[in-house]
Amino acid sequence: MSQQGPRDKRAPRKVKELSDGWRHKLTPLEPFDVFQARTAAEMLERLKRTAFGARSLGEAADVLYEMVTDRRCFVVGTFSGAMTIAKMGLLIADMIDQGLLHAVVSTGALMCHGLVEQIGSTHFRHDPSWSDEELYEAGYDRVYDTLELEQNLYKTEQILVRAVESFGPDQAFGSWELHRRIGEQLNAEGVGRGMLQSAAARGVPIYVPALTDSELGLDLFAYNYIGEMFGTHRPARYDALRDLADLYQRVSAAERLGIFTIGGGVPRNWAQQIGPLGEIIYNRTDGQAGKLIRFHYGVRICPEPAHWGGLSGCTFSEGVSWGKFVPPAEGGRFAEVLCDATIAWPILVRAVLERLGRV
Repeated sequence: MSQQGPRDKRAPRKVKELSDGWRHKLTPLEPFDVFQARTAAEMLERLKRTAFGARSLGEAADVLYEMVTDRRCFVVGTFSGAMTIAKMGLLIADMIDQGLLHAVVSTGALMCHGLVEQIGSTHFRHDPSWSDEELYEAGYDRVYDTLELEQNLYKTEQILVRAVESFGPDQAFGSWELHRRIGEQLNAEGVGRGMLQSAAARGVPIYVPALTDSELGLDLFAYNYIGEMFGTHRPARYDALRDLADLYQRVSAAERLGIFTIGGGVPRNWAQQIGPLGEIIYNRTDGQAGKLIRFHYGVRICPEPAHWGGLSGCTFSEGVSWGKFVPPAEGGRFAEVLCDATIAWPILVRAVLERLGRV
């Protein structure tokens, strides 16, 4: 005789007791009509009343607009992934030029490939008929479906050396100071638009906390290594802690903080850990220094889900547990878009600039 489990004692729902949504003041959705959206701003406004990724992107436009129009908010942009070799570099420049970002945290690779573009060199589309062995022999470096040229990287090395040698022989510098020197050189030479030029002109620091994880970092190491080997020059005094000190000073002076994030990785974590840093200093000095530092706004674009365990997929909600973000119950405003940034990011920036009356 089979054994029966416990039965559900709830009674079936009665049709007359079912709710209609309006009685509970739920937000109604609307069909998206492409003919009713004449601009990117109008399109995202209407997408808020749809579902899935479209709704997330529409809601992100509201949060980003609120963040950049809050005059008391210091906005940090963090960028990872091959966004500049994917031709998204001018988006960062535009966000800086339009006052949407007050500090930038990036991977070194993103800065290096962006510098290639900014000095007038070119990236190319990968032809799948070429094998990776053939690409190597010809001096092409593949990044998914796009090619970087070794000869481009030789040019960026020359620019880096000029920037390094502009510092005094015993003058320490952080990555933000190095990138500002490069941007100033590019502006002086009038080479065109780019994020390094925009950042230098507007006084926006660009931090690359993992500088040695990039071509520019390798060039800096080689400069010191060769100089010491042959006695041709004194080594440059690169000091990564100068970056952390500068960011900490800037965010400590801000009344509110916002973060705009593409991807995850070191740039995102390095920027977000400024909150735990303030708490560590506060606790270890018995409150004589340090403070509670949390991000009030956040917008994140990345296709990675949380269950893979990487920082790219980490939610803002998880960051609340670390003391990095103001929880929504206390006024925190966040939006997360699970999408390829090369698709969602241009639309989002365009829509917000339209709302600001900048285009």
